Amino acid sequence: MSAHTLPEATFSRTVLGSGPGLALAHGAGSSVVGTYGPILDGLAAGHTVVGIDYPGSGATPRSTTPLQLDDLADQLVAAAVAEGLDTFALSGYSLGGPVAIRAAARHPERVTALVLTATFPYRDSHLALAASVWRKLAESGDRELLAEYLTMMALGADALQAMPDEQIQQAIGFTAASIEEGTPEHAELAPRVDVRDDLPHIKVPTLVVSTTQDEFTSTRMHRQLADTIPGAQLVEMRTGHLPMVERPEEWQKLITDFLDRHRA
Repeated sequence: MSAHTLPEATFSRTVLGSGPGLALAHGAGSSVVGTYGPILDGLAAGHTVVGIDYPGSGATPRSTTPLQLDDLADQLVAAAVAEGLDTFALSGYSLGGPVAIRAAARHPERVTALVLTATFPYRDSHLALAASVWRKLAESGDRELLAEYLTMMALGADALQAMPDEQIQQAIGFTAASIEEGTPEHAELAPRVDVRDDLPHIKVPTLVVSTTQDEFTSTRMHRQLADTIPGAQLVEMRTGHLPMVERPEEWQKLITDFLDRHRA
């Protein structure tokens, strides 16, 4: 049925709920649970949710070769199909956005809707520099220094300013403990991503969630997605790169309300 032949679904995956299908693509350095954990139960209340863990995340073994966007996209679709979903919506966060876009482009007959959050169609100079520092810190093995960098970059200005010093240190500790082993490969892939040629060919209802205090992916990139994907809707959240931390209920509602309105 797919425009491209699907591989065997080999990545570890999370499956929850029942109802219309929803496949999840997580962010770099994270996992399905790490990205979507605070809203997984809410999403699964009305959907069969299938999320994959990229190499080096969750229980998926770390890759010995550079990651390829097409492989991640095909594995996302293969996992959903393996769970009995012929068609499904896609939700992609950060690096998961290009993964979801490429999946929709390579397997258009499978995809019913697209939700893109805090993401990008290609790397601008800011993202290239941010990802380079991220990768080098991850390769250094200094998890605390990497966690300090990620806390500074990923939390929005409002959230960071509202946190007392003790809470900031707790956030750094939590981040350090949750860094996935495949982070260097994820951070290496991000600057190589370019899905701009895919965007005009997306034919399904699309929601772009723009995180307006985002230090990783700019609102300019969010708007480019919304302007280039035919008929895409843009909504704004006043958060940094972590809506699941800063405003999880609002993020979940944006996703589920949009999918309910465009249920196939």
